[in-house]
Amino acid sequence: MRKDHAGEVGAVHIYRGVLRVTRNPALRRFAHSHLATEEKHLARIDAWLPARERSHLLPLWRAAGWLTGALPALAGPRAVYITVEAVETFVEQHYAEQVAYLGVRPRWALLCETLRECMHDEVQHREEAAAAGGGGQRGHIARVWCALVHAGSLVAVRICRHL
Repeated sequence: MRKDHAGEVGAVHIYRGVLRVTRNPALRRFAHSHLATEEKHLARIDAWLPARERSHLLPLWRAAGWLTGALPALAGPRAVYITVEAVETFVEQHYAEQVAYLGVRPRWALLCETLRECMHDEVQHREEAAAAGGGGQRGHIARVWCALVHAGSLVAVRICRHL
């Protein structure tokens, strides 16, 4: 759960970073909508994870999330949509692994349902980002950026297991 909590903290800050940088009205609506969903996810995960068990690196995850939103926002809406699509692809896979693991353990049925619902929202976010301009052909810089986002997410998950 520490990984999920840290991830939702990062997600909230991705959209805060986007909103701090962009003045594009459509992108601001997109970011506000997704921010509201991520804040709900964070509140749900907060309810499951005692404060003492949360990552000790939350300031780092906030900063990393903010930069993951703000940097692409400097490049424009398409860069943000590509970033959100990459992040949500990773998150969907991460949640799917947890749901598969917990789904066979009746003791964790309520938690599993929470994760399923969050995953459903993340899939919607990915699809909205793809429809808004994230899908399709990607240049070299976009492919490298997406690989960096994926690798950073993977490293963050591994670190959160311990800290």
